[in-house]
Amino acid sequence: MTPDASPYPPPQYKPQDPTRFVLVGASHPGNVGATARAMKVMGFADLVLVAPRWADVLSREETLAFASGATDVLERARIVPTLRQALDGITWACATVMTPRDFGPPTHAPREHFAALAPQGHRVALVFGSERFGMANEDVYRCHACLSIPTHPDYGSLNLAQAVQLLAYEWRQALGGFAVAPRTVEPQWADGAAVQGLLAHWQQALVQIGFLDPAAPKKLMPRLNQLANRAQLTAEEVHILRGIARAVQKQWPAAE
Repeated sequence: MTPDASPYPPPQYKPQDPTRFVLVGASHPGNVGATARAMKVMGFADLVLVAPRWADVLSREETLAFASGATDVLERARIVPTLRQALDGITWACATVMTPRDFGPPTHAPREHFAALAPQGHRVALVFGSERFGMANEDVYRCHACLSIPTHPDYGSLNLAQAVQLLAYEWRQALGGFAVAPRTVEPQWADGAAVQGLLAHWQQALVQIGFLDPAAPKKLMPRLNQLANRAQLTAEEVHILRGIARAVQKQWPAAE
């Protein structure tokens, strides 16, 4: 696609973010804010609105509330009057549709299309239609491909921001995704002395409430010892269990 000239300056692309999200005719400020949030959590930042219902939608109170910390995406976002201008600088545009169109670009499931698209190095635009009417045919025809999110056949209606989040996730995965952050706090395991102190405390409490007969203890305490070993208790867990034992000891005389 060779874009027409545009008076609007193109955004500054970063190698890790060759992606633009385009909302055409958005009518609900909350969806614009939620879109910014969906983009940011997947590491995207280029948002363009085409002829939204509200000229001040990027700064409306509801937009900012739904952005929930992604106001930087809104601050960099642009508003343009036409899709032609929104696609300036884009080399591959994907329209989002609920059902395939009779005429126009082929329709794909996002995951399969993104897997083939990611290695090609395009500057990609994901284009979303209005909440009420979706994308107009003439806008779909400007795109290279249509994407349809697979949903239950009896109910395929997706909120705009939900659709943005799903496609942002799938596209990020195709680009390589993010690693799940490992646990950074190492557990403080209870040592043998702490576990034995816990067992002695529980033995006192169990005798006090009449659950353990000290004259005939059988194998209750060895079994509790085995249970504690299998549980691999932390120091904090030992502290909690001893607190429970203290509470039992305080309450039991009153219950007699």
